[in-house]
Amino acid sequence: MSKSLFAAQETPESPYAGTLQINVVSSAGFFPVPGATVTISNSDTPDRVLERLTTDESGQTRPVELPAPDPAYSMTPDQPRPYTDYNIEITAPGYEPVRIVGSELLPNEISLQNVSMTPLELAGGKEEEDISIPDHTLYGEYPPKIPEAEIKNDPESGEIILSRVVIPEYIIVHDGLPDDSGAPNYYVRYKDYIKNVASSEIYATWPESSIYANILAIQSFTLNRVYTEWYRSKGYPFTITSSTAYDQKFIYGRNIYSDIERLVDSVFANYLSRPGVSQPIFTSYCDGERVSCQGLSQWGSKYLGDQGYSAIEILRYYYGNDLFINSAEAISGVPSSWPGYNLSVGSSGTKVRQLQEQLNRIAQNFPAIPTVSADGIYGEETARAVEVFQRIFDLPVNGITDYSTWYEISGIYTAVSRIAQP
Repeated sequence: MSKSLFAAQETPESPYAGTLQINVVSSAGFFPVPGATVTISNSDTPDRVLERLTTDESGQTRPVELPAPDPAYSMTPDQPRPYTDYNIEITAPGYEPVRIVGSELLPNEISLQNVSMTPLELAGGKEEEDISIPDHTLYGEYPPKIPEAEIKNDPESGEIILSRVVIPEYIIVHDGLPDDSGAPNYYVRYKDYIKNVASSEIYATWPESSIYANILAIQSFTLNRVYTEWYRSKGYPFTITSSTAYDQKFIYGRNIYSDIERLVDSVFANYLSRPGVSQPIFTSYCDGERVSCQGLSQWGSKYLGDQGYSAIEILRYYYGNDLFINSAEAISGVPSSWPGYNLSVGSSGTKVRQLQEQLNRIAQNFPAIPTVSADGIYGEETARAVEVFQRIFDLPVNGITDYSTWYEISGIYTAVSRIAQP
């Protein structure tokens, strides 16, 4: 099914809209690119400019509302395309231009298009980078998953190497079939990978419990590959592929959705287990309409969410009642672990000081964040710095360092300080 098949139903006069925001950073270190010019057009009328924006000191454009299809299109299969494609062109002094074709905008959703620009001195004379985002997996045609055992329990085969479940800082995604040596490998932050796959595999317009259930299935699938060293034990230099026949869909450069991002941030250390089994279970899933499988039906999970099923009820419906949600013992690359409670005005101690020091380091790259006194006391200035951080990195803005904010600060701190390299 082509992206433009139902384009006639997505006119600028559409009564429905979605919100698009572009975030631009440099590929040479995690620095925002201020003053970049961003031009947006509909993919079906690429010569007609809809918006021309400029990034601020945090490398972000203001959010803009753009036409989107009827929300009903994403609620059942065999409907017209439920999203509108937009082309985005980014130029900035000293950087190679970037052109994105097919950024997908859903109605009533905030779409975040993250862009990495290459400095001219590192570009090596290459031309403008073109990123083409293909059809969503629930709309386009992709090969079905090859059936695979839920538990890999033969240690003599060399499949199981790790002794405990650890959330990796990065995973290496092979953008093709396993034996395609010409396909590129991408180093991707674990959370960013999960957000990408979830945005590629399900619609952000679905009930929250359905999205949550699918995210947990995606995370467990991924951590099974990590835990068993599935591809490395076969001699491949990567963690997982982007092929739906072997793994789950990752699309390099695609947009993600704010609702999906926030759910992933809140549950990224979780996975699915069975009693007496240490490894995350291999959670097969499929769309449940064009393809059936021994696992979760994506459309079926949406209908169960409509009926009021919770995420764990949806998962047990497909994987059995002995399924439970587990949490990883460790998170790789994080310099200090979650204290176990929210930090807010009035908090004090070592964890507050660590937080303040990390925020001050991040502020060197993102100057909109005010620097604070690293005195171990969570006062109003620390709360304000946290609020600005939350606003930049699309977290609920309340000045409270909860689980999601703590680990996002730790992850960005790691990126800007280069403590961990892929």
